[in-house]
Amino acid sequence: MWTALWAVYIIWGSTYLFIAIAVETIPPLTGASARFVAAGLTLSAFVLHRGGTMRVTRRELGSCVLIGCLLPGGNAVLFFAEQTVPIGLASLLIASVPLLVVLLRLWSGERLRPRTIPAVVVGFAGVAVLLRPSGGATLGGVLLCMLSALMWSVGSVAGARLPMPRDTFAATAWAMLAGGLVLLPWGIASAHGASPSLGSILALVYLVAMGSVVGYTAYTWLLVHAPLTTVSTYAYVNPVVAILLGVLFRDEHITWQILIGAAIIVGAVAVVVRQEPPAATAPEEGVR
Repeated sequence: MWTALWAVYIIWGSTYLFIAIAVETIPPLTGASARFVAAGLTLSAFVLHRGGTMRVTRRELGSCVLIGCLLPGGNAVLFFAEQTVPIGLASLLIASVPLLVVLLRLWSGERLRPRTIPAVVVGFAGVAVLLRPSGGATLGGVLLCMLSALMWSVGSVAGARLPMPRDTFAATAWAMLAGGLVLLPWGIASAHGASPSLGSILALVYLVAMGSVVGYTAYTWLLVHAPLTTVSTYAYVNPVVAILLGVLFRDEHITWQILIGAAIIVGAVAVVVRQEPPAATAPEEGVR
């Protein structure tokens, strides 16, 4: 269990670093579309290898297309954002996803536990601290991070309510394929004249093999074999991992602004994921 849990901590926390490396020489739409088409095909092969089926109804396929546009699409937005936002800051802004999910659930009329709302308010105060660009970030990049977080949040809430394939791996494979194929024409067009470095190519391979396939497989195994409150801790460990990797490999600096924002957001997310069902506050599965 701890091997799988640390795999999710480190792999999903490291995806921010490898996205930043990938977009150094690979256009964002090219990288994102290639990642999700490749990951979707790999997961589809895995489903078929273990005797499952990729057959879906029209309604299920339509749901997967919508989720694919929101979740992998949100990740594509993050590819753009990390061109101008340090990975530590990006990871903290994306860590607000569980807070956004709670707001969407509240807006839809769900009743939440009493401690959840104050935690969400405090969490967004932390987000507000980080919205002032620092450490080389641009305002546009920061806003793209928040757009990415919003897309993941909407996709999460929609995915919990739309008809999806019963096999979680098949559902994720279809969503990845849908998102990747929607992005593919623009990815091919933007690839014209690009000259990817070996480092960027290897980073993209890592995102496919480790981030999207191994990380998601470990996460799904944990949902069956570990307590949900333990599994949900990834939501506030991943930013810590990303920040450390940014310092070690990207020469990023931890400012007081980032420390204060990090403490507020991570603390608020910790309260939210312990107060509310983790399935409703952990939407990023399958798109990391």
